[in-house]
Amino acid sequence: MSSHNNTSSANDPRQPSAARRYVAPLVSPQDLPVDYAGFIAVVFGVAGVMFRYKLCSWLAIIFCAQSLANMRNMENDLKQISMASMFAIMGLVTNYLGPARPSPQTKS
Repeated sequence: MSSHNNTSSANDPRQPSAARRYVAPLVSPQDLPVDYAGFIAVVFGVAGVMFRYKLCSWLAIIFCAQSLANMRNMENDLKQISMASMFAIMGLVTNYLGPARPSPQTKS
């Protein structure tokens, strides 16, 4: 069975009167860690538009969602996420709805 009984609360060395609530320290926006998911989303978004890679555009959408879920600084991160999502959506639209790529001509 258990070796604890109801008398253990009387022998508790902690002092409830000394307990204080945790207050998170204020951090300036310049000191926040880098949002790697947002940066990767921008890189994949630009690659999806420039090189017309569907996979890059889809990966940019996924990294945009991850960056949006982990957003810390509302103003700066929202600008980066909106730019990355615009590149990703632009890449998807041009890949799926744009003109077809010219096929390579083989010499006969």
